[in-house]
Amino acid sequence: MHTLYTTLLEEATHILTKEVSVTEKLQSICDLLEEKVSHYDWVGFYFADAEKRLLHLGPYTGEATDHTVIPFGKGICGQVAESNQTFLVDDVNAQSNYIACSMTVKSEIVVPLFVEGKNIGQIDIDSHTLRAFTQEDQQFLETLNEKIASLYV
Repeated sequence: MHTLYTTLLEEATHILTKEVSVTEKLQSICDLLEEKVSHYDWVGFYFADAEKRLLHLGPYTGEATDHTVIPFGKGICGQVAESNQTFLVDDVNAQSNYIACSMTVKSEIVVPLFVEGKNIGQIDIDSHTLRAFTQEDQQFLETLNEKIASLYV
């Protein structure tokens, strides 16, 4: 894994051990990723209400969004809530089910957050660059979410 991502995992692990609320920890992780990774222009967490089949926006960094509640199946985030699979989108304009948060967003990656095998939410990252995300981003974010899951067990 790229040394930047290794360093970020170490920093995130440190954040997760701080004596602050879960919300503050997740906000710090959003801030860290948006600040340190040049192609991460919006970083946020959505959490699932499985009964109502809705995602609710949690901590995030970047431009304000109107998409604070997303139905399962709608947009990239809603698709990940149903598929339980990471979704890496090279060009959001090529996705028929994409919910435009901003005209500047060109690509997106959404990685589910599993706690004891259950998808409780996801990390969502937007980029203003086409084809911004690689398999390395995916591996890094999946590993990060494994660490974040420890907050919920």
